[in-house]
Amino acid sequence: MKLEEVSDKVYACIPDKAASGHSNSGLVDAGGGLVIDTQFDLAHAQRMLELFGRVERTPPRRIVNTHPHPAHIWGNQLFPNAEILAHRVAPDGVQAERPEDLQRLRDAVDSSHPGVVARARALEEFDFRWIVEKAPSMFFEERLELRLDGTEVHLIHVGRCHSQADTVVHLPAERVLFTGDIVCRDLTPLVAGGFDAWLSALDWILELDPEVIVPGHGPVCGIEGVMDEKAYLAYVWLESKRHFRAGRTAMEAAKRIDLGAFAAWAEPERLYLNVEQAFRELAGVKEATHPSAAIQGPWELAQSWNWRRTKSFGER
Repeated sequence: MKLEEVSDKVYACIPDKAASGHSNSGLVDAGGGLVIDTQFDLAHAQRMLELFGRVERTPPRRIVNTHPHPAHIWGNQLFPNAEILAHRVAPDGVQAERPEDLQRLRDAVDSSHPGVVARARALEEFDFRWIVEKAPSMFFEERLELRLDGTEVHLIHVGRCHSQADTVVHLPAERVLFTGDIVCRDLTPLVAGGFDAWLSALDWILELDPEVIVPGHGPVCGIEGVMDEKAYLAYVWLESKRHFRAGRTAMEAAKRIDLGAFAAWAEPERLYLNVEQAFRELAGVKEATHPSAAIQGPWELAQSWNWRRTKSFGER
């Protein structure tokens, strides 16, 4: 994990790799300090605090949770006296996953299901045993503007894209944007809100034209990060629509979609979940993916890719 200064008194905390549990955090060192997202577990949150402590000696007065997924909020408890800001529907997402549930999954390395084992191994460097969930204490509707010793910070709800409550943090004078998981670099995005809303949010960011973007995961980037994300989502949406109209299942469609350069992003098997989300939208179904399918589907897709690579290699 490293500390990166992205503008005057504005910092990003970037993990060593782009992966679903390794989220970025931010610090605005003004007005008592504002931290953006607080990591997945207490060890990683403590490391984030140590890095931010190099430039901000006092505990920050405010926290922003960009969305209610555990990888971005389970370090909240290390800020007992801070005001925690979030969009008004954020608490609805907090109940989806509990620390004890993820700890059981993390410990399931001896499971008889290889998909569960794969997920457990992906979580092995995290520890959820001591987490006490700390909910936001102040909510906003569509927009909240803060002035921190003259530094303007805008919290803007961009819709239901990756989650039900996606917020970006914009510093207009500095031209810096913290996107949460609306933008990820080197990591396959995961659509859980809606394709249309996400694509519209990315168009809005392109119009905003920030100079520096701190994504939810992966390295700091510029507007090219938005363009890559948009290209992936538009492609998966169009391909999903084509296979849906052909009467195929989500798994059949995912196995037929050629990711091209997008296959180099981490966790490309998330494609199955994105295709399934697209199919639900096309069918007008609102029910979310069952938790067991969220593990089984990506694993089955990844296994089919491994089989095809092995078969192709053997035929050369």
